[in-house]
Amino acid sequence: MLDVVTNQVRLCDGVTRRNFLRAGYLGLGGMSLGQLMQLRSQAGPAKAKNTSIILLWQVGGPSHLETYDMKPDAPTGYRGPFGKIRTSVPGMEVCDLLPMHTQRADRFSLIRSCTHKHAGHNEGHCMTLTGYPKWDEGRHLPIHPECGAVVNRLFGQCRNGMPVTVGMGAKHYGYVPGTTAGYWGPAFNGPVVDRGLPNASPTVDGRRLDDRRGLLASLDNVRRARDNSGNMDALDNFNNQAFDIITGNKANTAFDLEKETQKTRDRYGKGWGQQALLARRLVEAGVSFVTVGVPGGKVVYNWDDHAVNGDLPTAMQERLPGYDQAVTALIDDVYERGLDQQVMIVVMGEFGRTPQFRQSVGTRSKKLQWGRDHWPGAMSILISGGGKRMGQVIGETDSQGAYPKQRPLDPHDILATFYDHLGVDPQHPFIDTAGRPFPLTNGTPIREL
Repeated sequence: MLDVVTNQVRLCDGVTRRNFLRAGYLGLGGMSLGQLMQLRSQAGPAKAKNTSIILLWQVGGPSHLETYDMKPDAPTGYRGPFGKIRTSVPGMEVCDLLPMHTQRADRFSLIRSCTHKHAGHNEGHCMTLTGYPKWDEGRHLPIHPECGAVVNRLFGQCRNGMPVTVGMGAKHYGYVPGTTAGYWGPAFNGPVVDRGLPNASPTVDGRRLDDRRGLLASLDNVRRARDNSGNMDALDNFNNQAFDIITGNKANTAFDLEKETQKTRDRYGKGWGQQALLARRLVEAGVSFVTVGVPGGKVVYNWDDHAVNGDLPTAMQERLPGYDQAVTALIDDVYERGLDQQVMIVVMGEFGRTPQFRQSVGTRSKKLQWGRDHWPGAMSILISGGGKRMGQVIGETDSQGAYPKQRPLDPHDILATFYDHLGVDPQHPFIDTAGRPFPLTNGTPIREL
């Protein structure tokens, strides 16, 4: 049994749990991975386009006012502490802590007018990733399937020796956003790894391994057992697909960051930037949907920048340089490798932050701190590649960054853009637990893109 243990994240309205990917035997009521694949086949996989999405998910809800929708002329009590800088695209400006963004603005577009009405992490998370705000408080999971799980169900769980969906990085209630299947059940969940195999904490047959070499050696032993035993030949096609994902050279190669040059790895930066690099390797190898949960930092470990959690200006000064480096490295890498027609990069969270800031005594620091609270009225989203029109700003918020002033967009429109890029009908209907049909989205792909 191969367990890849995932990391944890706590939000202001939740508790932490551990989550596991178990390859070969998942521990879901004793159901093997092969059995899961057989169940998934009943969904009738759709024919996938040769396209993919990398979703960089900012867990906790990033402040649009300190990233992509600066309001330096707003009144005192609203405007942030940072300035804005011009980019290579006329009329597009970003936070002055994002200087690397400025030179490749022709390779991304900014949406500034996405809005919804759900200010809780759970409901906002559901709204942006499923199109429906319903949350199962008992299971701490969305009730409706998230976009990555939809792709997993429609395309089948395995294609050419690679999983269709992969999640990694910072979590929400112990799972990577975008990967859970809601009421469909865990059979359609996307697999989750922790920081990619090179940095994971794997366990094989109950023994903790010290390094990646030990893990690969153990997998090689399993391969030899398969080759030398006639019993493996008796496995049905689904078990063989499961086995191929676990032990196949293609998956092992895709997850092996050591195959990248040190120059490339340095280009992405340390920490979660290496996950962004791994995401590029995965889509290049054929994965359709990859989520990278983007953490915060030491000041605030996610993007939930309430004043009680940490000082927002200090948190941004800590996290944005690395964020700037990783996001722009991924964008440049995708373009330079000729993947920009195939791969769409999306950077977003569940909502923005309040236009008016708050000062409170920090829970940990016991000092007066500056922060912003949850705000679904306006949020900013970066989109790059995917054969879309880049170098533009879509929508505009009012003078305080509170609500859209032009071109309001709904999360359904964002999801419709996702599905359209992947070749999925955005209005494709599914039957819910009450026997009622519901569409994947009620939106339309963003015409400006």
